Amino acid sequence: MTPFDIGLLALALMGLLVFLGMYVPIALIACSFAGVWAIKGSALMASKMLGLAANDAISSYFFGVVPVFVLMGFVVSESGMGRDAFDVANAAFRRIRGGLGIGTIVANTIFAAITGISIASAAVFTKIAVPELRRHGYTSRFSVGLVAGSSVLGMLIPPSLLLILYGLLTEQSIGDLFLAGLGPGLLLALIFVAGTVGMAIFAPRFVGSNLSQSEEALSRTEILAKGLPITALIALVLGGIYAGFFTPVEAGAIGTAGALLIGFAKRTLNLRSLWRILVETGLVTASVCFLIIAAQMYSRMLSFSGLPSSFGALVAQADLGFLALIMLYCLVVVLFGMILDSSSIMLILVPLMLPILQPMGVDLIWFGIVTVIAIEIGLLTPPFGISVYVIKSTLNDPSIKLADIFIGAAPFAIMMLVCLAVVIAFPALTTFLL
Repeated sequence: MTPFDIGLLALALMGLLVFLGMYVPIALIACSFAGVWAIKGSALMASKMLGLAANDAISSYFFGVVPVFVLMGFVVSESGMGRDAFDVANAAFRRIRGGLGIGTIVANTIFAAITGISIASAAVFTKIAVPELRRHGYTSRFSVGLVAGSSVLGMLIPPSLLLILYGLLTEQSIGDLFLAGLGPGLLLALIFVAGTVGMAIFAPRFVGSNLSQSEEALSRTEILAKGLPITALIALVLGGIYAGFFTPVEAGAIGTAGALLIGFAKRTLNLRSLWRILVETGLVTASVCFLIIAAQMYSRMLSFSGLPSSFGALVAQADLGFLALIMLYCLVVVLFGMILDSSSIMLILVPLMLPILQPMGVDLIWFGIVTVIAIEIGLLTPPFGISVYVIKSTLNDPSIKLADIFIGAAPFAIMMLVCLAVVIAFPALTTFLL
């Protein structure tokens, strides 16, 4: 049996184990170990490879931002700023059918400008928005699907950690990538808003047939009191990054310090709540890092098998036009998103595509935005939609199954496909600010 055959068998086995109910990281690790053992013929080499993968995943700069941004997200949530952003956004759309869903999307858009990572948005808004949506008559499936869908905005709206990784891989300006992501990010938010209103009107059984209006409208004073702290925090984080005062990792730490100061100043934080935040941050970070470690292990097993390079070679050698090549690339990225984490997809596929695209004169800034959108679609699709698993682990509600979250997120994955098609058709959407 060739390494390629072993890789295909491990891929099929992983999918089977997940669908049988095995926890995804366990399935990934087990298939990775068995796959490398079969390819190299040594259990010792397989165990050493997995150990190195675990060490590299956690020690990497890119993954090091996870705990600081998760911590900042929980501080924002516990201090009430996340809920304040949710309240202000909801108050603006309270009279529209599906307005609470629109408020969730807008609040997540605002929050994306602080965190820069989808999993942090998913974790925070699972706690903030899902209970409120369900209380106002929205179905459980739509509530968790809305949070899963809108959480991906964190990877497009700057600062985006995935765009930082792409900039490092392709030697493109990270500042230009941030500016390029702003237009498509806002476009995706608008598509989500339009889709939510449409579903609320034409698919009430999916969204909720007895939607209640939110509480009474906020006064201007209340809007300012709730909106100014979160605005100041966004200005601190983004302003510091754009001005070059600190790196994204430092921005996460400084943003956390700013959120702590605001929380203590508002007297919504105390030592007991701070301890609870630290414990929850540790639990979520451990869960997410376990997923990331497992994905890194699986990514290395696939690399040993030659499966990704074979797929990349098929794409490169096919006699295709530019548009067909990009569409096929996006299809491969989305398919990879079903089994691998975001950074692994980028690390595997982008270096394979660069030698093909550079002689064609393709704008690599535009290509980066296309790649990120396609990757984020994969985060909502089974069997390995990491945003869905983060929501499931954060929600801790046995009545909501994993399948419910995937079904609820499906319409938003389709909306992302629409956004991807628009960005491919109109590249100027990514470059008009440059």
